[in-house]
Amino acid sequence: MTDAPHEAATRIDPKLLEILVCPLTKTTLEYDAARQELISRAAKLAYPIRDGIPIMLPEEARPLEG
Repeated sequence: MTDAPHEAATRIDPKLLEILVCPLTKTTLEYDAARQELISRAAKLAYPIRDGIPIMLPEEARPLEG
């Protein structure tokens, strides 16, 4: 069974997630599938994923609360 196009765009390649790091802290990122974000706990930022592409620019990131 194949994935619908919108479902494929809502997932990130696990191999890509293994190599991506926060551009500010160089620490690993957590994938939040529900919000389509990559979370940097060290920088307290959430980087958006748009159309399946991680936007790794600090100025595009959302500050995490708490």
